[in-house]
Parts: sequence; structure tokens; C-alpha cells
Amino acid sequence: MRYICLLLILVGISCKNNIQPEIEETVTGMEDYRPLYHFTPQEKWMNDPNGMVYYKGEYHLFYQYYPDDIVWGPMHWGHAVSSDMVNWEHLPIALYPDSLGYIFSGSAVVDWKNTSGLGSEENPALIAIFTYHEPEAAETDALDFQYQGIAYSLDGGREWIKYEGNPVLPNPGIRDFRDPKVRWHEPSQRWIMTLAVADHISFYSSENLLDWNKESDFGLEWGSHGGVWECPDLIPMQVEGSDEQRWVLLVSINPGGPQGGSATQYFIGEFNGNAFTLDTAFEQNLLPRPAQEGELEKAVWLDHGADNYAGVTWSDNPDDRILFIGWMSNWQYAQLVPTASWRSAMTLPRSLSLHREGDSFRVHSTVVQEAEQLLGAEIAKEELGPASYVDFQVNGDCLFTLSNDSNEKIQIQLTDGQLLFDRTKAGISDFEEGFAAIHKLDLDELQVERIELYLDASSVELFVNQGQRVMTELVFPTTPYTKLEVEGQARIKGLRRIKPMELTVANQ
Repeated sequence: MRYICLLLILVGISCKNNIQPEIEETVTGMEDYRPLYHFTPQEKWMNDPNGMVYYKGEYHLFYQYYPDDIVWGPMHWGHAVSSDMVNWEHLPIALYPDSLGYIFSGSAVVDWKNTSGLGSEENPALIAIFTYHEPEAAETDALDFQYQGIAYSLDGGREWIKYEGNPVLPNPGIRDFRDPKVRWHEPSQRWIMTLAVADHISFYSSENLLDWNKESDFGLEWGSHGGVWECPDLIPMQVEGSDEQRWVLLVSINPGGPQGGSATQYFIGEFNGNAFTLDTAFEQNLLPRPAQEGELEKAVWLDHGADNYAGVTWSDNPDDRILFIGWMSNWQYAQLVPTASWRSAMTLPRSLSLHREGDSFRVHSTVVQEAEQLLGAEIAKEELGPASYVDFQVNGDCLFTLSNDSNEKIQIQLTDGQLLFDRTKAGISDFEEGFAAIHKLDLDELQVERIELYLDASSVELFVNQGQRVMTELVFPTTPYTKLEVEGQARIKGLRRIKPMELTVANQ
């Protein structure tokens, strides 16, 4: 019998209705695999995080949403807010499709200087920048069915007004022309749009968020090109322990990921307000794009698991942290996973940082400090449950096995310079031929000293050495994993229950 991991109980109609997560068993399977502490939609389909912006004490999370089914359909922007990125309030749908098309992915900013004229300096507008996708034209040979539009809010993101001059950036004749990520570039006093264009990135600039000029392209020569490039993000980051700064360019790709299907690669370099150029030290991690199809490509991946895609960062953060969240799924099977009333969750929110590793650089990912409030009391390994945190101290090759009474298990093995995540016997997998697999992470001489696991109902997030490497994986056991075995040169340093997050629903 499958298990229910989050039962949403809406009692009455009020301004805010508390949702009390409970662990129960059910024969209906209605809420099977619902996470306790990862963000999910109330119901129906969700994919990419969108429009992530911080304003007046609230982290806004918009997301690709289809309110009528549990598979992808006409895209809206769903909406939730949080004061801590951990406990969330569901808000009404923010953006609906209109005569210009579906509302695809994009970003949001606070127009503090009122460059757009859509707000004022006393009451700056929140500006959402997104891709319109015209579905009928997309079914033809047309090339110009994706273009960029904006909407604005003057009440903290509750009500949104589509700009009457949309689209603000027409399509020049490219089928895949989408997912604008916009940020203010202080040195040039302009807005910079990072846009996914087929299998590379184009940069545009604007002084007012309304009129855009193309600056340059990047990526035709570098990285993985196994699929379409999507959901880019251009981020200035301080190199930890130094006064140096580099720019990090995140690019999601589908297919072409290291475990098949979707994944996010990144590049490190310089951005001068016009063009992005690779750092020569980082370039050694890559190979130039091969001249012949099928020849070796090489990319650097933000997450080496199968299930972290389309992630981007929050804009206008109140501190210097680079805060990130991703869609915890993979287009290879996202529409097939065994959930009935809802589909998809987000990763835990993460803090990104840039570090020197040898002669080059790497982006590290750690769970945000706000998530510590979810950690409950220490438990024994016999008390492992569907929402648990495990901290391992590692001194060499080792094997961790999490299993249940149905002989389903996941195994995590460190051996011969590789970290292996084996979900071949993890539970239900017949929904997609490639799901049951062993995923490999080459450690490239990285000395593993610590492995942390965040186990939720249907996912595992694995952090090596406090985020030097990360793997995010979906699993679908028919009953919770309740057994934990450790073999080899490792020991359990800490094991804690994770408490459910708090969810509320605004009056619809």
C-alpha cells in the first residue's frame, strides 16, 4: 500500500486557511508522494520556477502552472510568497494566457528608479518579464511565435497588469526565443536581459525595461548542446575568501544532461555590460564544441543528479546571498510520475557561492540557513522516516542503503573516485524505461569527507562536503524507507527528523 505524505486539509473559507501536513496511509493513493517540506502546487501541474523576487519582506515564487490537469498545458504563472523560503502562502494565479499566447518562463525585478514609468520612486513597480508563446503558430512552420512581454504590479505582487505595448521584444525569426532573466547592471546603468536562443544565449540591454537592444551572443562554441537551451541566469559572484569577482552564467538544457534528459550547466567568466567572455582558468573544464555530431562535448553541471532543472535565483535580495531554487523533476518522465492530484515539487532553496578549486572555479550549493528550523530532534537510525536528515562522516570508500519492508532500496556508494546513486530498486519505476538507473558523479580527485542527505517522501537531495557537489534524485517507494545501513569507511554523524513546513492559502 502506498503512503500519503502530505494531506492538505482546507477547513472553511477564510482569508488564510491553515494546511496541516500529516503522515497517513491511504488506499486511494490520492496524495501519494506529496513532500512534507518541499514546495508543491495545491493541485495540478507545475514546472519551472519563475519571477523570483524579494520585496518588502516577501520572497515571491512564481512558477509555470496548468490549473486544469496534471500534465503540461496552457501555461499560467502560479504564485506563492514566503518570509523565509521555507513556509509558504499560496496566492491566486498571477498571470493568465491571453490573445498573445501562453505565459512561459521569465523573471521579475523591482523597478526602484522607476525607469519604466509604470510606478513611482515612492511606490516602485514590480515588473514581470516573460515569454509569450503563441500555440497555434507553434504548430506551423512559423519561426516567430515566441516573444517577450511584461506585466507590472503596484500592490506588492497581488494584482498584475499586462503592459499594453506588449510584446516589448519581438521575435527576429528564431523558433526557441525565450525565458528572459533580467537584472540591473550598475556600471552601465542599464537593464540586462539574458535570453535563451535555440542553443546559445543572447544578451539585450534596456534603459527602461520597455525598449531593448541586442548586445551580443554567447555559447555556440562551448558547453553541452544535446538539446534546447533554457532558463538562463547571469549572476555576479564574489570568489569566497578573496576580493575577486566573476560572473556565473547558468543555462538549463533539455535533453543533454549528465544522467539523461534535463540538467543545468554553468559557465564562469567576465561580463562588461555588453558581452560575456569565459574565464581562462574555467575554460580548462570545457571542450570546444565539436565539429562533428556525436563527438565529445564537456560541460560543468550545477547538480549531478537527474532531478534539478530550470533553477534560477531571486532578485533584489536584502543581503549578499545568491539564493536559488529549481524544479525537482526531469522532462524525460515529469508527466509520467505516479502522483494523482498534483505533479512536481521544487528543490529546497539553496545558497550558491563561488570557490577556487585548484586552478579553476566551482559553484557550491548549500541549503539555506532558514531551513534549519525544519530540523527536529535527533533520532536513532531505526526511526528513519519519510522526512529525515542524515549526516555522514566519510573517511574512504563506503556504501549507504536506505530500504523498506518491501525490499525496495536506494544505495549510495563511494568507490574508485565516483559517487553512485542507485535507484534501480528504489520503488515504482515502470512509468518510464530509463528511470531505474545508476547515476554516476565523477569526483575528479575531490576528497569526500562529508555527505548529507535530505530525504522527503519522493526525493533525496545529496550534498558532498557542504555543497561542493550535489545530486538531486526522485524516488517512489511503495512504503517509506525505514531502514538505514552503513558499510565501509563512514559513520552516521547525525540523524534528525524533519518537521513539515507550514502552508497557508490566501482567500481565492
